[in-house]
Amino acid sequence: MTAGMIGGIGLTHLKVYDQRPGPDGMMAGCAHVHALTEEAYLCIAGEGAIELHDRRHGFRTIPLKKGDYVQFPPGTLHRSVSTDAVEVIAVMGNSGLPERGDARIYFGPEVDADPAEFRRLKGLVSTGLDGALDRRDASARAYMRLLDLWERDRSGYEAELDRFLSVHRADLAGRKEAFADAVLHGAAEWAKRDAARLAALPDAVDEADPVLAGEAGSRGIVYGMCGVLRQVDHLAAGL
Repeated sequence: MTAGMIGGIGLTHLKVYDQRPGPDGMMAGCAHVHALTEEAYLCIAGEGAIELHDRRHGFRTIPLKKGDYVQFPPGTLHRSVSTDAVEVIAVMGNSGLPERGDARIYFGPEVDADPAEFRRLKGLVSTGLDGALDRRDASARAYMRLLDLWERDRSGYEAELDRFLSVHRADLAGRKEAFADAVLHGAAEWAKRDAARLAALPDAVDEADPVLAGEAGSRGIVYGMCGVLRQVDHLAAGL
């Protein structure tokens, strides 16, 4: 049996932080990046936006309203914004690996140069919602400076994006083995099984997989980088 969700994805209900605005006046999550994993949003309620930064296109804002879908590749710095109680279904590759290590929050170059301070800010979420919002605020202050670079110094903006992405990739390089199972045995295993089904036609592959079911947030909410998460992280058999 291939364990986990179809295609080796991770699935999460996300409500972007809107308990109070950040220092930039925005209801938003932390700007962050994944090195290995694609992500997609399907907006199911409210209105908001996702802000994207990459070397090819620079800074873009994509509005979100009910029914809108957007996906973006790894290496894209992104921030989720709520203008009217936005909620999305977030779909991630690699079984949701970004919430398990394949992500780095943007706190700016000074914090990246101080590993102890980076760990402190990242760990603020351990105190609950207030800590999660304080972490978001720390990210927002650095993010405001990044947006200022975009407006007045494009070469400086590009250099800062390159610096941040390089720091993140270097940090992950020592943890390749920890990520190997999700990357090599998630979607790849599903692809192998689908290929076996195709090759077997007109016969069928003998399979005995159960029907699986679960509930978003069945193990409690998580204060994530973007907002309050209700993850589909426990599937039970026997239906």
